[in-house]
Amino acid sequence: MDKRVTKGQDIRRRHSDAVKRALVERSLAPGASVAAIALEAGVNANLLFNWRRLHLQAQVPTTGAIAAPVLLPVTVVEAVERAASPVPTPPGGPPRVAPAGIIEIDIHGARLRLRGAVDEASIRCVLRALASAT
Repeated sequence: MDKRVTKGQDIRRRHSDAVKRALVERSLAPGASVAAIALEAGVNANLLFNWRRLHLQAQVPTTGAIAAPVLLPVTVVEAVERAASPVPTPPGGPPRVAPAGIIEIDIHGARLRLRGAVDEASIRCVLRALASAT
């Protein structure tokens, strides 16, 4: 028995919105493998990637609205002279002076700018504070 598709007949499978949504949500989990999820569900991985792209595009506001700035807690401490603060060096070597300059860190849409001589301990302190705030 010969089963042939006649011209104009659509043979594509149709997936319900609920199935698409469930697969997309599973694929967005941290560490999830899109290819493995697609294989398990019996769909092409490219199709699942397309559903993910459409889902993520729907999540982004299309009105051109910019997200409101987020205020982060700040603690002001007594100013410390940093121009000649020593930078930790291996034992046996003379202490080095931190070079003056600017360090900029962009993280989650915020920019942190450190000016002047900044030692490693200060940067670690700031990065730990940022990590605990997110």
